[in-house]
Amino acid sequence: MASFVEELTWRGMVHDIMPETDATLAKGMTSGYIGFDPTADSLHIGSLVQIMILMHFQRYGHKPYALVGGATGMIGDPSGKSAERNLLDNKTLEQNCNGIEKQLSKFLDFDSKKPNGAVMVNNLDWMASFKLIDFARDIGKHLTVNYMMAKDSVKKRLGAEAKEGMSFTEFTYQLIQGYDFLHLYEHHNCLLQMGGSDQWGNITTGTELVRRKLSGKAYALTCPLITKSDGTKFGKTEGGNVWLDPEKTSPYKFYQYWLNASDEDAEKYVKIFTFLTKDEIDTLIAAHREMPHQRQLQRKLAQEVTAMVHSAEDVVRVEQAAQILFGKATTDSLKALDAQTLLDIFEGVPQAEVTAEKLAADGLSITDALAAETGFLKSNGEARRALKENSISVNKEKVTEAKHITSSDLICGNYVLLQRGKKNYFLLVVKSS
Repeated sequence: MASFVEELTWRGMVHDIMPETDATLAKGMTSGYIGFDPTADSLHIGSLVQIMILMHFQRYGHKPYALVGGATGMIGDPSGKSAERNLLDNKTLEQNCNGIEKQLSKFLDFDSKKPNGAVMVNNLDWMASFKLIDFARDIGKHLTVNYMMAKDSVKKRLGAEAKEGMSFTEFTYQLIQGYDFLHLYEHHNCLLQMGGSDQWGNITTGTELVRRKLSGKAYALTCPLITKSDGTKFGKTEGGNVWLDPEKTSPYKFYQYWLNASDEDAEKYVKIFTFLTKDEIDTLIAAHREMPHQRQLQRKLAQEVTAMVHSAEDVVRVEQAAQILFGKATTDSLKALDAQTLLDIFEGVPQAEVTAEKLAADGLSITDALAAETGFLKSNGEARRALKENSISVNKEKVTEAKHITSSDLICGNYVLLQRGKKNYFLLVVKSS
C-alpha cells in the first residue's frame, strides 16, 4: 500500500477521517496518538484494534504516541455509556496505568534513538497541577457549551430516553480529552489523534481547541467499532473479557477465541488483526471458501494473533494441547502441559478429588479411581467391565485392572487424566492432606 490511510482503508479500519489527513501524512514523518483508558491493569482484545493502528502508523514511518489516561481515567468517558461508572482510586489507577504501559511495549518500538520511536505519555503528568480557575480561563473559554452539548456522547445522555442524565464531571471529559490533544500538539507536534468511532466527538473537540486557541490545524481518524455477526459482543466469552494478559486469559483460551470465529467474522478479523498482505489474505479466503470445513482461515487467524500477543512458542504449545481432545496426544505431551492449559482444555469435564495419601504405598486401584472414590462410573462392576473392554486410559495410555495410580502418574503435580472410550474424560484432582 502507498500510504498508512490506504492500508487502513482496504483493511476496513477507517470509519471517519478529516479531509487532508492523508495528504498531511504524505509530507513526511508525522506524530499521532491514541489514548487508552486505564479501567483495568490489562488491555483486552477490544483495545487490540487501536494497538494495530499504532503499529501500522509506525510501520509507515510515522511516530506513534500512546497516551495512558491517568487523569481522564479518574472521570470516565461517557461515550457509548448509559450510566456513570464508578470512579477509581489513585492506587488502582496507577497500577492499571503501569500494566498498560508494560503491555504496549510489546507491540510498539520505543527505541528513543529512532526518529519514529514510540513514546508513552500519561495525561496525569500535565493535568495533575492544572488549577480549576486556570483551566476554566485558559481552555474552557475557547469552546461554547452549545458546541459541547451538540456531541452525540452528551445528547444521548441528556435526551428524552436518558434515565440518569449526566454529571458535570462527565460533561467535562471531552474538554479534558480535547486539552490532551492541544498539549500534545503544542509540546510534541502531534497532528493526528486516532481512536474508535465512538471517540469522534471527543477527538474533534481537540482539533477545534487547537484551531481556536493556537490557530493550528490538527486531524482526526477513527476506526469502526468491531462487532460480531451473531450479534454478541466482540471480545466477550461466557467467562468475561478476552484479555491480553496471559494471567487473565491463557494463551490456550486466547487461541480458541479466534479459532471459534464464524466464517464471516474471520474474513473481517484477518484483515484487522494481522499483518498478512492483501494477496495473502485474498488467497487464504479463497482457499477457505473452497473447503470451509477445514477452517484454514480461522486457524491462520488464531496463529497470527496469538503469536503477536503471546509468542510463536505459545502457538505451538496450544496447538499441541488442542490435539489432546482429538486423541492424538501421548502421555509425554500431556505431562508437558502447564496446569492452567490443562484445566482450560478440560474445562467442564467431571472432576473428583482424592487425597495424596490415597496414592501412597501401592497407590489407588484403577477401579476405585473410576468408581468407589470418585463416582465417575456407577460401580466397581461397571469399572471392571470397561477395563475388560480395553476402553480405559490413564493419561492417554490404555490400562488393565491391575493398574494402580501413584504419584508417578501425576500431571503438573496434582492431576490424573482418566478416559473411557474416545470422548469421556474425567479429571482426578489430587490434594495434599
